[in-house]
Amino acid sequence: MTAAAPTKTPHETQYEAVIGLETHCQLSTNTKIFSNSSTEFGATPNTNIDPICMGLPGVLPVLNQKVLEYAVKLGLALNCQIAPYSKFDRKQYFYPDLPKNYQISQFDLPIAEHGWLEIELIDDDGNPQRKRIGVTRAHMEEDAGKLVHAGSDRLAGSTHSLVDYNRAGVPLLEIVSEPDIRSGREAAEYGQEIRRIVRYLGVCDGNMQEGSMRCDVNISIRPVGQEKFGTKVEIKNMNSFSAIARAIDYEIERQTQAIETGSETIVQETRLWDENLQCTKSMRSKEGSSDYRYFPEPDLTPLEVPAEQVQGWKAELPELPREKRHRYQEELGLSAYDTRVLTEDVDVTAYFDAALTAGADVKQAANWVMGDLTAYAKEQKLSFADLALTPETLAELIGLIADGTISGKIAKEVLPELLEKGGSAKELVESKGLIQISDEGELEAIIDKLLADNPDKVEQYRAGKTKLQGFFVGQVMKATSGRADPKLTNKLLVPKLKG
Repeated sequence: MTAAAPTKTPHETQYEAVIGLETHCQLSTNTKIFSNSSTEFGATPNTNIDPICMGLPGVLPVLNQKVLEYAVKLGLALNCQIAPYSKFDRKQYFYPDLPKNYQISQFDLPIAEHGWLEIELIDDDGNPQRKRIGVTRAHMEEDAGKLVHAGSDRLAGSTHSLVDYNRAGVPLLEIVSEPDIRSGREAAEYGQEIRRIVRYLGVCDGNMQEGSMRCDVNISIRPVGQEKFGTKVEIKNMNSFSAIARAIDYEIERQTQAIETGSETIVQETRLWDENLQCTKSMRSKEGSSDYRYFPEPDLTPLEVPAEQVQGWKAELPELPREKRHRYQEELGLSAYDTRVLTEDVDVTAYFDAALTAGADVKQAANWVMGDLTAYAKEQKLSFADLALTPETLAELIGLIADGTISGKIAKEVLPELLEKGGSAKELVESKGLIQISDEGELEAIIDKLLADNPDKVEQYRAGKTKLQGFFVGQVMKATSGRADPKLTNKLLVPKLKG
Protein backbone atom coordinates (compact mmCIF):
# COMPACT_ATOMS: atom_id res chain seq x y z
CA MET A 1 0.00 0.00 0.00
CA THR A 2 1.21 3.53 -0.70
CA ALA A 3 2.80 5.08 2.37
CA ALA A 4 2.39 8.67 3.49
CA ALA A 5 4.81 11.14 1.90
CA PRO A 6 8.12 11.27 3.81
CA THR A 7 9.30 14.46 5.49
CA LYS A 8 11.73 16.38 3.30
CA THR A 9 15.38 16.47 4.35
CA PRO A 10 17.38 19.73 4.20
CA HIS A 11 19.07 18.44 1.03
CA GLU A 12 15.75 18.21 -0.80
CA THR A 13 15.28 21.97 -0.58
CA GLN A 14 18.56 22.50 -2.51
CA TYR A 15 18.70 19.54 -4.89
CA GLU A 16 16.23 17.46 -6.82
CA ALA A 17 16.57 13.94 -8.16
CA VAL A 18 16.06 13.18 -11.84
CA ILE A 19 15.03 9.54 -12.17
CA GLY A 20 14.11 7.28 -15.06
CA LEU A 21 13.33 3.56 -15.07
CA GLU A 22 14.07 0.86 -17.62
CA THR A 23 11.60 -1.95 -17.02
CA HIS A 24 11.97 -5.36 -18.65
CA CYS A 25 8.80 -7.45 -18.85
CA GLN A 26 9.02 -11.09 -19.90
CA LEU A 27 6.05 -11.67 -22.18
CA SER A 28 3.84 -14.62 -21.25
CA THR A 29 4.07 -16.51 -24.52
CA ASN A 30 4.35 -20.30 -24.62
CA THR A 31 7.44 -20.21 -26.83
CA LYS A 32 10.46 -17.95 -27.27
CA ILE A 33 10.61 -14.84 -29.39
CA PHE A 34 12.41 -16.38 -32.39
CA SER A 35 12.09 -20.16 -31.85
CA ASN A 36 9.75 -22.89 -30.61
CA SER A 37 11.48 -23.67 -27.29
CA SER A 38 9.32 -23.43 -24.17
CA THR A 39 9.45 -20.38 -21.89
CA GLU A 40 8.53 -22.44 -18.79
CA PHE A 41 10.05 -21.06 -15.59
CA GLY A 42 11.90 -23.43 -13.28
CA ALA A 43 12.68 -26.14 -15.85
CA THR A 44 15.83 -28.22 -15.49
CA PRO A 45 18.77 -26.01 -16.59
CA ASN A 46 19.60 -26.06 -20.29
CA THR A 47 16.60 -28.15 -21.35
CA ASN A 48 14.54 -25.35 -22.98
CA ILE A 49 17.12 -24.56 -25.65
CA ASP A 50 17.45 -24.97 -29.40
CA PRO A 51 19.87 -24.11 -32.24
CA ILE A 52 18.25 -20.70 -32.80
CA CYS A 53 18.46 -19.34 -29.26
CA MET A 54 21.97 -20.82 -28.97
CA GLY A 55 23.05 -19.05 -32.18
CA LEU A 56 24.37 -22.10 -33.99
CA PRO A 57 25.61 -21.60 -37.57
CA GLY A 58 23.07 -21.68 -40.38
CA VAL A 59 19.91 -21.01 -38.34
CA LEU A 60 17.43 -18.20 -38.93
CA PRO A 61 15.13 -16.52 -36.39
CA VAL A 62 11.37 -16.23 -37.03
CA LEU A 63 9.35 -13.69 -35.02
CA ASN A 64 6.69 -15.13 -32.71
CA GLN A 65 3.48 -13.34 -33.79
CA LYS A 66 2.07 -13.41 -30.26
CA VAL A 67 5.07 -11.33 -29.15
CA LEU A 68 4.14 -8.62 -31.63
CA GLU A 69 0.51 -8.69 -30.48
CA TYR A 70 1.48 -8.39 -26.82
CA ALA A 71 3.98 -5.61 -27.58
CA VAL A 72 1.39 -3.56 -29.47
CA LYS A 73 -1.27 -4.07 -26.78
CA LEU A 74 1.12 -3.03 -24.02
CA GLY A 75 2.24 -0.04 -26.08
CA LEU A 76 -1.40 1.00 -26.49
CA ALA A 77 -2.04 0.56 -22.76
CA LEU A 78 0.90 2.91 -22.14
CA ASN A 79 -0.70 5.49 -24.46
CA CYS A 80 2.15 5.12 -26.96
CA GLN A 81 2.15 5.76 -30.67
CA ILE A 82 2.48 2.41 -32.44
CA ALA A 83 5.05 2.58 -35.22
CA PRO A 84 3.68 1.64 -38.63
CA TYR A 85 7.27 0.65 -39.51
CA SER A 86 9.85 -0.73 -37.09
CA LYS A 87 12.83 -3.06 -37.25
CA PHE A 88 15.12 -5.26 -35.20
CA ASP A 89 18.80 -4.55 -34.56
CA ARG A 90 21.84 -6.41 -33.29
CA LYS A 91 23.25 -5.20 -29.99
CA GLN A 92 26.81 -6.47 -29.64
CA TYR A 93 28.25 -7.42 -26.28
CA PHE A 94 30.26 -10.34 -25.00
CA TYR A 95 29.18 -12.12 -21.85
CA PRO A 96 28.93 -15.83 -20.96
CA ASP A 97 25.11 -15.80 -20.70
CA LEU A 98 24.72 -14.47 -24.25
CA PRO A 99 25.49 -17.45 -26.50
CA LYS A 100 25.43 -15.51 -29.81
CA ASN A 101 27.58 -12.67 -28.43
CA TYR A 102 24.87 -10.31 -29.61
CA GLN A 103 21.28 -9.63 -28.61
CA ILE A 104 18.46 -9.07 -31.07
CA SER A 105 16.75 -5.90 -29.91
CA GLN A 106 15.29 -2.68 -31.33
CA PHE A 107 17.32 0.53 -31.44
CA ASP A 108 16.27 3.55 -33.49
CA LEU A 109 12.88 2.32 -34.75
CA PRO A 110 11.06 0.67 -31.80
CA ILE A 111 7.51 -0.68 -31.92
CA ALA A 112 6.09 2.01 -29.58
CA GLU A 113 7.08 5.55 -28.59
CA HIS A 114 5.89 8.78 -26.92
CA GLY A 115 3.50 7.47 -24.28
CA TRP A 116 2.68 8.03 -20.64
CA LEU A 117 1.17 6.38 -17.61
CA GLU A 118 -0.46 7.82 -14.53
CA ILE A 119 0.69 7.14 -10.99
CA GLU A 120 -1.50 7.85 -7.98
CA LEU A 121 -0.11 8.53 -4.53
CA ILE A 122 -2.30 8.96 -1.46
CA ASP A 123 -1.52 11.95 0.76
CA ASP A 124 -1.79 12.17 4.55
CA ASP A 125 -5.46 13.18 4.29
CA GLY A 126 -6.31 10.15 2.14
CA ASN A 127 -6.66 12.17 -1.06
CA PRO A 128 -5.29 10.88 -4.38
CA GLN A 129 -2.38 12.81 -5.90
CA ARG A 130 -2.03 11.98 -9.59
CA LYS A 131 0.98 12.49 -11.84
CA ARG A 132 1.77 11.50 -15.40
CA ILE A 133 5.14 9.88 -16.12
CA GLY A 134 6.27 9.97 -19.74
CA VAL A 135 7.18 6.77 -21.56
CA THR A 136 9.97 7.34 -24.07
CA ARG A 137 9.65 4.01 -25.84
CA ALA A 138 8.81 0.34 -25.56
CA HIS A 139 10.74 -2.14 -27.67
CA MET A 140 10.91 -5.89 -28.23
CA GLU A 141 14.04 -7.92 -27.57
CA GLU A 142 15.26 -11.33 -26.50
CA ASP A 143 16.43 -12.14 -22.99
CA ALA A 144 19.87 -13.46 -22.13
CA GLY A 145 20.64 -16.60 -20.12
CA LYS A 146 21.35 -16.69 -16.41
CA LEU A 147 24.67 -17.00 -14.60
CA VAL A 148 24.83 -18.75 -11.22
CA HIS A 149 27.99 -18.01 -9.27
CA ALA A 150 28.83 -21.01 -7.11
CA GLY A 151 31.46 -22.32 -4.74
CA SER A 152 33.16 -20.11 -2.22
CA ASP A 153 36.62 -18.90 -1.43
CA ARG A 154 37.33 -16.66 1.54
CA LEU A 155 39.48 -14.30 -0.49
CA ALA A 156 38.27 -14.63 -4.06
CA GLY A 157 34.53 -15.18 -3.45
CA SER A 158 32.86 -17.52 -5.96
CA THR A 159 35.19 -20.15 -7.34
CA HIS A 160 33.20 -20.93 -10.48
CA SER A 161 30.08 -19.94 -12.39
CA LEU A 162 27.35 -22.00 -14.04
CA VAL A 163 25.24 -20.82 -16.95
CA ASP A 164 21.63 -21.75 -17.68
CA TYR A 165 20.48 -20.87 -21.21
CA ASN A 166 16.79 -21.68 -20.65
CA ARG A 167 16.04 -17.95 -20.44
CA ALA A 168 17.99 -17.10 -23.61
CA GLY A 169 15.52 -16.04 -26.27
CA VAL A 170 12.58 -15.50 -23.91
CA PRO A 171 10.65 -12.48 -25.25
CA LEU A 172 11.01 -9.16 -23.47
CA LEU A 173 9.40 -5.79 -23.81
CA GLU A 174 11.64 -3.07 -22.43
CA ILE A 175 9.80 0.07 -21.29
CA VAL A 176 11.93 3.22 -20.95
CA SER A 177 10.46 6.11 -18.96
CA GLU A 178 11.12 9.80 -19.37
CA PRO A 179 13.21 11.32 -16.53
CA ASP A 180 10.00 12.59 -14.88
CA ILE A 181 10.34 10.77 -11.55
CA ARG A 182 11.57 12.74 -8.55
CA SER A 183 11.62 10.33 -5.58
CA GLY A 184 11.96 6.72 -4.57
CA ARG A 185 8.29 6.68 -3.68
CA GLU A 186 7.27 7.84 -7.16
CA ALA A 187 9.59 5.30 -8.77
CA ALA A 188 8.14 2.43 -6.74
CA GLU A 189 4.61 3.50 -7.67
CA TYR A 190 5.58 3.77 -11.36
CA GLY A 191 6.93 0.20 -11.27
CA GLN A 192 3.80 -1.06 -9.52
CA GLU A 193 1.58 0.63 -12.10
CA ILE A 194 3.42 -1.12 -14.92
CA ARG A 195 2.96 -4.42 -13.09
CA ARG A 196 -0.78 -3.76 -12.73
CA ILE A 197 -1.08 -2.95 -16.42
CA VAL A 198 0.76 -6.06 -17.66
CA ARG A 199 -1.28 -8.26 -15.32
CA TYR A 200 -4.57 -6.67 -16.43
CA LEU A 201 -3.56 -7.33 -20.03
CA GLY A 202 -2.34 -10.86 -19.28
CA VAL A 203 0.90 -10.24 -21.21
CA CYS A 204 3.29 -10.76 -18.25
CA ASP A 205 2.88 -12.20 -14.75
CA GLY A 206 4.91 -9.34 -13.23
CA ASN A 207 6.67 -11.66 -10.78
CA MET A 208 9.83 -9.84 -9.72
CA GLN A 209 11.01 -12.74 -7.54
CA GLU A 210 11.21 -14.98 -10.61
CA GLY A 211 12.78 -12.24 -12.73
CA SER A 212 9.87 -11.96 -15.16
CA MET A 213 9.78 -8.24 -14.39
CA ARG A 214 13.01 -6.38 -13.73
CA CYS A 215 13.64 -2.68 -13.16
CA ASP A 216 16.88 -0.74 -13.62
CA VAL A 217 17.03 2.79 -12.25
CA ASN A 218 18.88 5.76 -13.77
CA ILE A 219 19.37 8.56 -11.28
CA SER A 220 21.18 11.88 -11.04
CA ILE A 221 20.74 14.98 -8.92
CA ARG A 222 20.91 18.67 -9.77
CA PRO A 223 20.36 21.96 -7.96
CA VAL A 224 16.70 22.96 -7.87
CA GLY A 225 15.97 25.17 -10.87
CA GLN A 226 18.83 23.89 -13.02
CA GLU A 227 17.78 22.39 -16.36
CA LYS A 228 20.98 20.48 -17.13
CA PHE A 229 21.06 16.92 -15.77
CA GLY A 230 23.74 15.73 -13.38
CA THR A 231 25.95 12.66 -13.92
CA LYS A 232 23.74 9.62 -14.38
CA VAL A 233 24.18 6.46 -12.32
CA GLU A 234 22.39 3.18 -13.07
CA ILE A 235 21.29 0.86 -10.25
CA LYS A 236 20.66 -2.85 -10.83
CA ASN A 237 19.90 -5.94 -8.71
CA MET A 238 16.58 -4.92 -7.16
CA ASN A 239 13.86 -7.54 -6.78
CA SER A 240 11.11 -5.53 -5.10
CA PHE A 241 9.51 -2.11 -5.32
CA SER A 242 10.46 -1.31 -1.74
CA ALA A 243 14.10 -2.03 -2.67
CA ILE A 244 13.79 0.37 -5.60
CA ALA A 245 12.55 3.12 -3.28
CA ARG A 246 15.28 2.47 -0.70
CA ALA A 247 18.05 2.28 -3.30
CA ILE A 248 16.97 5.61 -4.80
CA ASP A 249 16.75 7.31 -1.41
CA TYR A 250 20.24 6.02 -0.55
CA GLU A 251 21.68 7.14 -3.88
CA ILE A 252 20.15 10.62 -3.57
CA GLU A 253 21.84 11.02 -0.20
CA ARG A 254 25.16 9.59 -1.46
CA GLN A 255 25.30 11.88 -4.50
CA THR A 256 24.23 14.92 -2.49
CA GLN A 257 26.94 14.39 0.09
CA ALA A 258 29.50 13.81 -2.66
CA ILE A 259 28.63 17.17 -4.24
CA GLU A 260 28.49 19.08 -0.96
CA THR A 261 31.62 17.63 0.64
CA GLY A 262 33.71 16.78 -2.43
CA SER A 263 34.40 13.39 -0.82
CA GLU A 264 34.05 11.53 -4.13
CA THR A 265 33.50 12.18 -7.80
CA ILE A 266 30.20 11.04 -9.24
CA VAL A 267 30.95 9.07 -12.39
CA GLN A 268 28.67 7.45 -14.97
CA GLU A 269 28.59 3.86 -13.79
CA THR A 270 26.44 0.85 -12.98
CA ARG A 271 25.94 0.15 -9.29
CA LEU A 272 24.33 -2.80 -7.49
CA TRP A 273 21.91 -2.62 -4.58
CA ASP A 274 23.12 -4.61 -1.57
CA GLU A 275 19.98 -5.67 0.30
CA ASN A 276 21.90 -6.80 3.39
CA LEU A 277 23.91 -3.61 3.80
CA GLN A 278 21.16 -1.35 2.43
CA CYS A 279 23.54 0.51 0.15
CA THR A 280 24.64 0.71 -3.48
CA LYS A 281 28.06 -0.56 -4.63
CA SER A 282 30.01 0.19 -7.78
CA MET A 283 29.86 -2.64 -10.36
CA ARG A 284 31.31 -1.33 -13.63
CA SER A 285 31.57 1.76 -15.79
CA LYS A 286 28.44 2.39 -17.84
CA GLU A 287 28.47 1.56 -21.53
CA GLY A 288 27.18 4.05 -24.07
CA SER A 289 25.08 3.11 -27.09
CA SER A 290 28.17 3.36 -29.32
CA ASP A 291 29.81 0.54 -27.33
CA TYR A 292 27.11 -1.86 -28.51
CA ARG A 293 27.81 -1.26 -32.24
CA TYR A 294 24.13 -1.51 -33.23
CA PHE A 295 23.28 -2.37 -36.81
CA PRO A 296 20.05 -3.64 -38.46
CA GLU A 297 19.38 -7.36 -37.89
CA PRO A 298 19.99 -8.92 -41.34
CA ASP A 299 18.01 -12.11 -40.67
CA LEU A 300 14.68 -10.39 -39.87
CA THR A 301 12.58 -8.23 -42.16
CA PRO A 302 11.25 -4.86 -40.94
CA LEU A 303 7.80 -4.84 -39.36
CA GLU A 304 4.81 -3.04 -40.86
CA VAL A 305 1.73 -3.27 -38.64
CA PRO A 306 -1.47 -2.31 -40.53
CA ALA A 307 -3.60 0.37 -38.86
CA GLU A 308 -6.65 -1.91 -38.90
CA GLN A 309 -4.67 -4.57 -37.01
CA VAL A 310 -3.67 -2.02 -34.37
CA GLN A 311 -7.31 -0.94 -34.00
CA GLY A 312 -8.39 -4.58 -33.69
CA TRP A 313 -5.95 -5.18 -30.85
CA LYS A 314 -6.93 -1.89 -29.21
CA ALA A 315 -10.57 -3.02 -29.15
CA GLU A 316 -9.51 -6.09 -27.15
CA LEU A 317 -7.96 -4.07 -24.31
CA PRO A 318 -9.71 -4.38 -20.93
CA GLU A 319 -10.52 -1.50 -18.60
CA LEU A 320 -7.08 -0.54 -17.31
CA PRO A 321 -6.04 0.28 -13.70
CA ARG A 322 -6.10 4.07 -14.19
CA GLU A 323 -9.58 3.91 -15.72
CA LYS A 324 -10.84 1.72 -12.88
CA ARG A 325 -9.43 4.05 -10.22
CA HIS A 326 -11.16 7.04 -11.79
CA ARG A 327 -14.45 5.15 -12.15
CA TYR A 328 -14.44 3.75 -8.61
CA GLN A 329 -13.73 7.15 -7.08
CA GLU A 330 -15.79 9.41 -9.33
CA GLU A 331 -18.77 7.18 -10.19
CA LEU A 332 -18.98 4.73 -7.27
CA GLY A 333 -17.89 7.20 -4.58
CA LEU A 334 -15.22 4.94 -3.08
CA SER A 335 -12.26 6.41 -1.20
CA ALA A 336 -8.79 6.50 -2.71
CA TYR A 337 -7.69 3.86 -0.19
CA ASP A 338 -10.55 1.46 -1.00
CA THR A 339 -9.98 2.02 -4.69
CA ARG A 340 -6.29 1.22 -4.34
CA VAL A 341 -6.99 -2.07 -2.57
CA LEU A 342 -9.69 -3.16 -4.99
CA THR A 343 -7.76 -2.37 -8.17
CA GLU A 344 -4.37 -3.75 -7.12
CA ASP A 345 -5.12 -7.30 -8.29
CA VAL A 346 -6.89 -8.05 -11.55
CA ASP A 347 -8.78 -11.03 -10.09
CA VAL A 348 -9.98 -8.99 -7.09
CA THR A 349 -11.29 -6.16 -9.24
CA ALA A 350 -12.98 -8.61 -11.63
CA TYR A 351 -14.69 -10.28 -8.64
CA PHE A 352 -15.80 -6.92 -7.23
CA ASP A 353 -17.17 -5.74 -10.58
CA ALA A 354 -19.07 -9.01 -11.03
CA ALA A 355 -20.64 -8.63 -7.57
CA LEU A 356 -21.83 -5.13 -8.46
CA THR A 357 -23.23 -6.39 -11.76
CA ALA A 358 -25.19 -8.97 -9.74
CA GLY A 359 -26.76 -6.16 -7.72
CA ALA A 360 -24.56 -5.87 -4.62
CA ASP A 361 -24.38 -2.57 -2.74
CA VAL A 362 -21.09 -0.85 -3.59
CA LYS A 363 -19.82 -0.14 -0.08
CA GLN A 364 -20.99 -3.46 1.36
CA ALA A 365 -19.35 -5.38 -1.49
CA ALA A 366 -16.13 -3.43 -1.02
CA ASN A 367 -16.10 -4.17 2.72
CA TRP A 368 -16.69 -7.90 2.25
CA VAL A 369 -14.11 -8.19 -0.53
CA MET A 370 -11.42 -6.20 1.30
CA GLY A 371 -12.15 -7.85 4.65
CA ASP A 372 -13.33 -11.42 5.10
CA LEU A 373 -12.79 -12.59 1.52
CA THR A 374 -9.26 -11.22 1.23
CA ALA A 375 -8.32 -12.73 4.60
CA TYR A 376 -9.65 -16.13 3.53
CA ALA A 377 -7.92 -15.99 0.14
CA LYS A 378 -4.57 -15.15 1.77
CA GLU A 379 -4.94 -17.84 4.42
CA GLN A 380 -5.81 -20.50 1.83
CA LYS A 381 -3.33 -19.10 -0.73
CA LEU A 382 -6.12 -18.80 -3.31
CA SER A 383 -6.78 -16.37 -6.12
CA PHE A 384 -10.17 -14.65 -6.07
CA ALA A 385 -10.83 -16.45 -9.34
CA ASP A 386 -10.65 -19.75 -7.44
CA LEU A 387 -13.04 -18.90 -4.59
CA ALA A 388 -16.00 -21.27 -4.24
CA LEU A 389 -18.09 -18.28 -3.14
CA THR A 390 -19.04 -16.66 -6.44
CA PRO A 391 -19.58 -12.89 -6.86
CA GLU A 392 -23.25 -13.62 -7.51
CA THR A 393 -23.57 -15.45 -4.19
CA LEU A 394 -21.84 -12.61 -2.38
CA ALA A 395 -24.38 -10.22 -3.93
CA GLU A 396 -27.16 -12.57 -2.77
CA LEU A 397 -25.75 -12.63 0.78
CA ILE A 398 -25.52 -8.83 0.89
CA GLY A 399 -29.09 -8.63 -0.38
CA LEU A 400 -30.33 -10.93 2.39
CA ILE A 401 -28.84 -8.55 4.96
CA ALA A 402 -30.27 -5.50 3.22
CA ASP A 403 -33.84 -6.83 3.09
CA GLY A 404 -33.77 -8.03 6.69
CA THR A 405 -33.83 -11.76 5.92
CA ILE A 406 -30.67 -12.28 7.99
CA SER A 407 -28.53 -10.13 10.23
CA GLY A 408 -24.89 -9.27 9.63
CA LYS A 409 -24.02 -11.65 12.45
CA ILE A 410 -25.78 -14.54 10.74
CA ALA A 411 -24.05 -13.66 7.47
CA LYS A 412 -20.67 -13.99 9.22
CA GLU A 413 -21.73 -17.39 10.58
CA VAL A 414 -22.66 -18.85 7.19
CA LEU A 415 -19.75 -17.26 5.31
CA PRO A 416 -17.16 -19.99 6.10
CA GLU A 417 -19.37 -22.70 4.59
CA LEU A 418 -20.09 -20.58 1.53
CA LEU A 419 -16.37 -19.91 1.07
CA GLU A 420 -15.55 -23.60 1.34
CA LYS A 421 -18.46 -25.15 -0.55
CA GLY A 422 -20.18 -22.36 -2.48
CA GLY A 423 -23.88 -22.72 -3.24
CA SER A 424 -26.84 -20.44 -2.62
CA ALA A 425 -26.74 -18.13 0.39
CA LYS A 426 -30.53 -18.06 0.67
CA GLU A 427 -30.87 -21.85 0.52
CA LEU A 428 -28.16 -22.25 3.14
CA VAL A 429 -29.75 -19.91 5.70
CA GLU A 430 -33.15 -21.48 5.09
CA SER A 431 -31.80 -25.02 5.55
CA LYS A 432 -30.19 -24.01 8.83
CA GLY A 433 -33.25 -22.16 10.08
CA LEU A 434 -31.34 -18.89 10.35
CA ILE A 435 -33.80 -16.52 8.76
CA GLN A 436 -34.08 -13.37 10.84
CA ILE A 437 -37.15 -12.95 13.08
CA SER A 438 -38.89 -9.74 12.03
CA ASP A 439 -42.36 -10.52 13.36
CA GLU A 440 -43.27 -7.88 15.96
CA GLY A 441 -45.64 -10.13 17.85
CA GLU A 442 -43.10 -12.92 18.20
CA LEU A 443 -40.38 -10.51 19.37
CA GLU A 444 -42.72 -8.72 21.79
CA ALA A 445 -43.57 -12.01 23.46
CA ILE A 446 -39.86 -12.80 23.94
CA ILE A 447 -39.14 -9.29 25.27
CA ASP A 448 -42.10 -9.37 27.72
CA LYS A 449 -40.91 -12.67 29.17
CA LEU A 450 -37.35 -11.36 29.61
CA LEU A 451 -38.60 -8.24 31.38
CA ALA A 452 -40.79 -10.34 33.67
CA ASP A 453 -37.84 -12.65 34.46
CA ASN A 454 -35.49 -9.75 35.29
CA PRO A 455 -37.50 -7.18 37.33
CA ASP A 456 -34.41 -6.04 39.27
CA LYS A 457 -32.56 -5.07 36.09
CA VAL A 458 -35.67 -3.31 34.76
CA GLU A 459 -35.75 -1.19 37.94
CA GLN A 460 -32.01 -0.45 37.63
CA TYR A 461 -32.54 0.69 34.02
CA ARG A 462 -35.40 2.98 35.08
CA ALA A 463 -33.21 4.35 37.87
CA GLY A 464 -30.71 5.56 35.27
CA LYS A 465 -28.53 2.55 34.45
CA THR A 466 -29.42 2.75 30.75
CA LYS A 467 -26.47 0.62 29.64
CA LEU A 468 -28.56 -2.38 30.68
CA GLN A 469 -30.36 -1.99 27.36
CA GLY A 470 -27.44 -3.91 25.87
CA PHE A 471 -28.01 -6.73 28.35
CA PHE A 472 -31.63 -7.16 27.28
CA VAL A 473 -30.76 -7.01 23.55
CA GLY A 474 -28.15 -9.70 24.17
CA GLN A 475 -30.69 -11.85 25.97
CA VAL A 476 -33.13 -11.50 23.05
CA MET A 477 -30.38 -12.57 20.66
CA LYS A 478 -29.51 -15.50 22.89
CA ALA A 479 -33.16 -16.59 23.10
CA THR A 480 -33.47 -16.46 19.30
CA SER A 481 -30.01 -17.91 18.48
CA GLY A 482 -29.04 -14.58 16.98
CA ARG A 483 -32.01 -14.47 14.63
CA ALA A 484 -33.83 -11.45 16.08
CA ASP A 485 -33.84 -8.32 13.93
CA PRO A 486 -31.54 -5.98 15.96
CA LYS A 487 -33.21 -2.74 14.83
CA LEU A 488 -36.73 -4.00 15.48
CA THR A 489 -35.63 -5.47 18.81
CA ASN A 490 -34.35 -2.10 20.02
CA LYS A 491 -37.46 -0.33 18.69
CA LEU A 492 -39.75 -2.63 20.68
CA LEU A 493 -37.54 -2.92 23.77
CA VAL A 494 -36.91 0.73 24.69
CA PRO A 495 -40.56 1.76 25.29
CA LYS A 496 -41.16 -1.31 27.42
CA LEU A 497 -38.04 -0.64 29.51
CA LYS A 498 -39.07 2.95 30.12
CA GLY A 499 -42.50 1.72 31.24
